[in-house]
Amino acid sequence: MASFSKWLGAGLGWTFGGPIGGILGYVLGSFVDGFSESEIREYQNEARSNTNTGSGDFEMSLLVLAAIVIKADGKIDKRELDFVRSTFIGMYGDSRANRAFKLFKGIIADNNISTRQVCMQINRHMTHASRLQLLHFLFGVAKSDGSVSEVEMHKIHTIAGYLNINEHDFISIKAMFYSEINSSYKILEIDKNASDTELKKAYRKMVKKYHPDKLRNLGPEHLEGAEEKFRQVQSAYEHIQKERGL
Repeated sequence: MASFSKWLGAGLGWTFGGPIGGILGYVLGSFVDGFSESEIREYQNEARSNTNTGSGDFEMSLLVLAAIVIKADGKIDKRELDFVRSTFIGMYGDSRANRAFKLFKGIIADNNISTRQVCMQINRHMTHASRLQLLHFLFGVAKSDGSVSEVEMHKIHTIAGYLNINEHDFISIKAMFYSEINSSYKILEIDKNASDTELKKAYRKMVKKYHPDKLRNLGPEHLEGAEEKFRQVQSAYEHIQKERGL
């Protein structure tokens, strides 16, 4: 058979094994034309044990986690679906994004996804920087319909915990999407009473944490999202500088 990775447009490694592999196998067998159960099983058996995360692995992780968040409040909002589609088109182009979205609709229809098991698989293989990028995308999904329900926020917080993302990182990325009092300070993970020296130190730390180079292994298609976090850190720092007259 034509390999699934070629059909998708990107190589898959560890995501075609474990819990995510089980989800993809179910979706391909039930919702996507052109793949028999035996062909899917054959490809799963040939899944590489590569522990590095490639573009395809990151893509599949995005789709599964986005489906979990979208279904968290018991309804599927078209604006959230449109956000996923448009973001994927921006990253991958029309052809690959359309194939991925075809999978995505099948993933959403799967009611047997274990958030904990999926996150544990991701946590074993992805770097901290990649997991932070996943969280950033999930906040974008939740915010795309204009509001975030309490249950959606709880689900994203639960995912962050399973992905071993600490509370400081969670609050920092959340503050990039919600304009609240002291949002700029929250993005830089400091208190409003921090000294100018502490401010500069925090800025250097966050620039290092969110530098786009940390995601270069995922391919150029994912650098825009990394650069967006980087710009928000820069904007937060400049806002505080202006506020303090520095």
